[in-house]
Amino acid sequence: MGVQRPLGFWDPLNLVLNEDQERFDRLRYVELKHGRIAMLAVAGHIWTTAGNRLPGDIDYSGTSFASIKVGLGGISDIPQSGLVQIIAFIGFLELFVMKDRTGDGEFPGDFRNGGDYGWGKLSDDVKMQKRSIELNNGRAAQMGILGLMVHEKLTGEPYVINSLLGYHTN
Repeated sequence: MGVQRPLGFWDPLNLVLNEDQERFDRLRYVELKHGRIAMLAVAGHIWTTAGNRLPGDIDYSGTSFASIKVGLGGISDIPQSGLVQIIAFIGFLELFVMKDRTGDGEFPGDFRNGGDYGWGKLSDDVKMQKRSIELNNGRAAQMGILGLMVHEKLTGEPYVINSLLGYHTN
């Protein structure tokens, strides 16, 4: 798994050259985790750019969720105490949630932790297909969110198509 068409095996930085299985598994685990985060980031970016926001205020001083900009520009709109809470929550997830706590994981990045959720009923071929799909989607999402951030930094707008069509998100 991971040797995907059209590139095949691709390791331009030689991260796994002369490395053991344990190192490869660690890198695959990190790749899956980053891919999952990137998929959430792309979905969240699209959702908020479409004008959707949580109701209410982000703090007690009256800063509404709706007043926070989309994308990287929104980071400066979040109160400092809010950023501290976000970082603390991510740390909590890293330390206590996003891991194979039971040791029953079938592969790096398997966080079911005792719950099966129908995975055990699938054939080995279907499992491999689903894992490959997740890996490819995660890779695409990592490139997608990177592209959105770079384009936003270069032009101030995350979606190149919007400016071409005359729409502006900020």
